[in-house]
Amino acid sequence: MLKRINEATKFIQENTSFSPEVGIILGTGLGGLVNEIEINHTLNYTDIPNFPISTVEGHKGRLIFGKLGGKNVVAMQGRFHFYEGYSAAEVTFPVRVMKMLGIKFLFVSNASGGVNPDFEIGSLMIINDHINLIPSPLIGKNIDELGPRFPDMSKPYSKELIDLALTIAKEQNIKVHTGVYCGVTGPALETPAEYKFFRIIGSDTIGMSTVPEVIVARHMNIPCFAISIITDLGVPGKIIEVNHEIIQQVAEKQEPKMTLIMKSLISRI
Repeated sequence: MLKRINEATKFIQENTSFSPEVGIILGTGLGGLVNEIEINHTLNYTDIPNFPISTVEGHKGRLIFGKLGGKNVVAMQGRFHFYEGYSAAEVTFPVRVMKMLGIKFLFVSNASGGVNPDFEIGSLMIINDHINLIPSPLIGKNIDELGPRFPDMSKPYSKELIDLALTIAKEQNIKVHTGVYCGVTGPALETPAEYKFFRIIGSDTIGMSTVPEVIVARHMNIPCFAISIITDLGVPGKIIEVNHEIIQQVAEKQEPKMTLIMKSLISRI
């Protein structure tokens, strides 16, 4: 694994000569944040040694290097999911590479299904904790150079970044929630009984990403910030039939608010 990480890192460094401070992972329908980046370099995943390839609509499959909020950033325009057939270690491989490139913070976005009755379609939720129902990306032999065998997860998301994001949202008059994200394997969307179960165990929203990436980032001691756009509801009386296209449309409509918060937050760290 370490050899493969180093090979990808070396290729990127040789082809960009760029040192990012912040890593960004953009979720379904949320790739528009790239429009705010002053782009220096772009690399297709297909060109990077050992990199997985995005197979999901709405995930373009490019690494974007440039300036955002006055900081050097590397953004994943398209992420990977366990349901695509990749192992959890493969899903999180880019986070390992971004750490080797020099990132000091990881910012993550996603589209998810809300189970909190206070949410509406299009709500924004800053993630303050998670429940992991996806196989851990840390299963297998531990690589001591990357992190400890048993990493602490008492603070998966940075309280400092959350507090600053809430301040920014208030300044910009953007309504945001905070809550718990539950990571599930997918790709089937949830049944009404499953929605009820996820709410009972403490979830506010459900999605098929983010948690493995955050686990790996925390394994490498990278502070994390994550925000979710609620694209559908698993609340009794509000459950309707949805598909990936609808999820993309809702995410794209609400993206400007998320982008404003993320850009402002990056500028202040």
